[in-house]
Amino acid sequence: MMEKHEHALECMSESKKDAIQKRLRRVEGQARGIQKMVEEDRYCIDIITQISAANAALKKVSLELLEHHTEHCMAKAVKDGNVEGMSADIMKVVNQINRI
Repeated sequence: MMEKHEHALECMSESKKDAIQKRLRRVEGQARGIQKMVEEDRYCIDIITQISAANAALKKVSLELLEHHTEHCMAKAVKDGNVEGMSADIMKVVNQINRI
């Protein structure tokens, strides 16, 4: 396993962090909307469609974070000679994203 980093996002630009936060707030709103749809006994297919949209938005955030990780965190680990377990960690997270 790769070493865990306490401040892994500190090298991410503020605009990129803001974009991720905005997307996560949108997902939060989608989740609240889905809850309301269930409470209102809405049509199942409409609820499933909204769940699919929320899943897609979360997957997008995952991919953005993975991109950041490969461009910054992994690059630093290679530069520092700390590559042990890197491939296994990346493959594990890619498989997790694919299951979403």
